[in-house]
Amino acid sequence: MASITIRNLDEDIKTKLRVQAAQNNRSMEEEARIILRQALAQAEPNIADLALQLFGQDNGIELEAHPAVLPRELELE
Repeated sequence: MASITIRNLDEDIKTKLRVQAAQNNRSMEEEARIILRQALAQAEPNIADLALQLFGQDNGIELEAHPAVLPRELELE
C-alpha cells in the first residue's frame, strides 16, 4: 500500500475530518481514504458532460454521448 502526507492542510479542514470520522466511527485516515475513493470514482470525465458544463444546453449545441470505441486489436477478434 502507498502512503501520502498532506502538508499545509487548513486546521478547519482537519477539524471537519476529525468530526466526520468520529461520527462514522472511523479513524481520520480511514475517513480520508473513503473521501478520496468517492471523489475519484466520480471524477471520470465524459467529454459530452464537460462540453455541456462549458457551453450549457441553451447555446445551440446538442451533444450525445459517443459510444465507446474499441482498439483495433479488439475489433478484429
